[in-house]
Amino acid sequence: MIRRDFLAGSVAAAAGSSMTQGSMAQGAMAQGSQPPNIVYIHSHDTGRYLQPYGHNIPTPNLQKLAEEGVLFRRAYNAAPTCSPSRAALLTGCCPHVNGMLGLAHRGFSLNDYKQHVIHTLKPAGYTSALFGVQHVARVPEMIGYDYVAKLKSSRAEHVAPAAAEFVRNAPKQPFFLTVGFFETHREFPQAGPKEDPRFCQPPAPIPDMLMSREDMARYKASARLLDDAVGQVLRALEEAGLAENTLVISTTDHGIAFPAMKCNLTDHGIGVSLIMRGPGGFRGGKVSDAMVSHLDLFPTICDMAGVQHPAWLEGHSMMPLIRGEKEAIRDQICAEVNYHAAYEPKRTVRTDRWAYIRRFGDHATKPVLPNCDDGLSKDIWLEYGWRERPQDEEQLYDLVFDPNETRNMAKAPEAREALAEMRKRMEQWMQSTNDPLLKGPVKAPAGAKVNDPNGTSPREAVQPAG
Repeated sequence: MIRRDFLAGSVAAAAGSSMTQGSMAQGAMAQGSQPPNIVYIHSHDTGRYLQPYGHNIPTPNLQKLAEEGVLFRRAYNAAPTCSPSRAALLTGCCPHVNGMLGLAHRGFSLNDYKQHVIHTLKPAGYTSALFGVQHVARVPEMIGYDYVAKLKSSRAEHVAPAAAEFVRNAPKQPFFLTVGFFETHREFPQAGPKEDPRFCQPPAPIPDMLMSREDMARYKASARLLDDAVGQVLRALEEAGLAENTLVISTTDHGIAFPAMKCNLTDHGIGVSLIMRGPGGFRGGKVSDAMVSHLDLFPTICDMAGVQHPAWLEGHSMMPLIRGEKEAIRDQICAEVNYHAAYEPKRTVRTDRWAYIRRFGDHATKPVLPNCDDGLSKDIWLEYGWRERPQDEEQLYDLVFDPNETRNMAKAPEAREALAEMRKRMEQWMQSTNDPLLKGPVKAPAGAKVNDPNGTSPREAVQPAG
C-alpha cells in the first residue's frame, strides 16, 4: 500500500507515543510563555491556485510561509460556498448542523453564534479581533468579537495595513485575529505587466482560449494583491516579535470562481489551500498528504490553546499528524451545498480512492447557472451551450486514474462495489448528522433572498425563499 501521508523533512515521533489533551497543549505552549496567538488569514475563491501548490501564480509571501511552516496538499472545505465554508471552519461542524445553509448577506445565519471559536477561546484569556471579511453574519457585531475594525472596504489595500498596525501595537495577548480579504473574488482587477495573458494557463476544467487566458491573467493580478497583503501581516508579526509564538492559519473558502469550480463538489470546488506556521510543530517547510478538513482546525486550535474540545465538534485534531504519530486522521471527507445564489442541494463523500457526488431536487440534472459567478470563462461555456448540457444525479470518480474527475463511473460494472460502499458512507454521514435533506427539500429561513435556479446570473433579481 502506498503511503499517502508524510511530513517531508520531519522527524517522526516515537511509535506508539501518546499524549493527553492537556499535555498536548502544554507541549505547544512550552515554546512561549503563554498560549500562542492565532492569526486566521482567509481569502475569497482561491482554491489551491497559488505558487506553493505548483501553479504559475507568483505568491512569494505565501511561498515563504509554506517553506517555514506546514503545507497540506489535500485540505478540503465542508462546503464550496462562501458563508457555509467559513461557518464550518469556525464552528467545527458542517453547515446543515450549524445552520449556515446559504449566504449570510442573503439572510442565512448560524443557529448559535456562541459556537464560534472565539467564544471557546475567551475563557482561556484570548482577546478576539476582526479585520475585513467575516461572511458568517449579517453584521459582525452578531458574532461577539472584542474588537471589530471599521474599514473603508474588505479589499487588501484597506485590510492589510490596519491588521498590521493592530499587530505592531502589541495588543493584549493571547489574541485570536481574523484577517479576511476580498481577494481573489470577482470582479478581478485588470491584469498588469506581470500577468501577460499570452503566457497564462486557464484552470483545468476550462478550455485554453483567448478569453479564458485573459480571465486567468486577471485572477493572477488579484492573487498578487492578496499575497502582498498577506506579506504585510506576516512582516508585522516579525517586527512585533510575535512570530515565534503565533500560529498562522492561511486558507481560503473554496475553489476559484470559474465554471465547474466554486460551488461544485469535485476537488476543483472543495479543495483548498491550507498553510500553517507556528509553535507546536508547525515549522520546517513540511508537506502533508493526509486528507484534512476545515472541520479539523477548531479541535487543533483547542489543543494549541489548551482548552477542552466542545461537544459539538465533528473534526479531528491535526496534532497527531504534526507530531508524526499518525499517517492519517480521517478516512473520508464529506461536503455539501444547499444554497448559494440559488438552491442546488448536493452532497459528496471522498476517500483516498473514490469521490462520490449525489445531486438532489428538481434541478439535479440541469446546471444551476446563477451559482457560477459571471466572468469571461462563464461566457465561453454559455456561448457553447452550457445551459443545455445534462448532469448526472450520481457521480463516481476513480481518483487514481481520473484525478480531474471527468469520467463518471457510477454506471460502470467494474465500479459496482465501490459505488455501493460510497453510497453507504454518504447515507451513514447524512443519518449521523441528521441531514435535513433526508426529509425532503431544505427550507431557507424566512426572509432569505435567493435566485431562480432557472436563471443565468447571480446578479439577476432575487426573490424571497420558499
